[in-house]
Parts: sequence; structure tokens; C-alpha cells
Amino acid sequence: LLSCNFYSFKIRVCTIKKESDLWKLLKKNTPQIRWTRLESWSSFGVCDCLGYHDHCGFFMVELKLIKNEKQKKVIFSPHQKLFHLLRPKRNFILLGTAVPRSIKLYGSKSIYGLLEDHRETPCLIQDDWNEVNRLLVNYKKN
Repeated sequence: LLSCNFYSFKIRVCTIKKESDLWKLLKKNTPQIRWTRLESWSSFGVCDCLGYHDHCGFFMVELKLIKNEKQKKVIFSPHQKLFHLLRPKRNFILLGTAVPRSIKLYGSKSIYGLLEDHRETPCLIQDDWNEVNRLLVNYKKN
């Protein structure tokens, strides 16, 4: 975002500081998908977002944030690990990094790599919201 006043120019760089910022980006950049944010204290491990599109039906996305360049492991609760291991089809992990600002989409099967080093784990898509939207809607169910 660029803002200016009469005497000087100010540049405000958007960063992803909280998981809620990542949620807002996902919702804004995938308008064809109907999203529900799940905040469940009774069902531990369930993904953060439930998506729906007429073409593919329901799918889930877990939001994760890397807060600094040195962090290599993505932190998952034991319940989240189990959820992704037992339900690898049509479930995804969206990883946002604060600096540099970036997004990466992974399939649930990538959880082992994310627990070790997200930088070395191949993602499905990086920094392309159009491709994220296309993949979520058209991803094969098997």
C-alpha cells in the first residue's frame, strides 16, 4: 500500500504478522471459494478453514505462519499432525512467511517435511494466488 501526504511520501509495507492476516489474504485472494473460519476448542486438530466450491465440494486448509527467516520448522500440535496424516486427501497447509512476505501451499502429505525444514520441502504453489485458487478448486480427490 502506498500512502502520501502533501509534504512527504510514506510507504507502508504489508507484512503477515498474525495468522488472522493470512486468513484475510486467503479470503481476499480466493473470492470464488466460499470460506468458513473454524475456531474449534472441542475438536482439536481440525484445520482452520473450511472451503467450498460447486466444482469440487468441501476441502480444508490449515494456516501456519513463519515469523522469522531463521525458523525452519513449522509448529503443529500433535492433534494437527494426526489430522493431516489420517486425512491427506483434499486437505492443505497454507504457509505464510512474514519476512520476506510469501505464501506457499502444501498438500497434507508434506507435513513430515514441514516438521523438519519448510525451506527444503517442495510446495505445490508459491506466491501465486491465481494458481492457489485453481489448485484448490481442481485438485484431484484421490
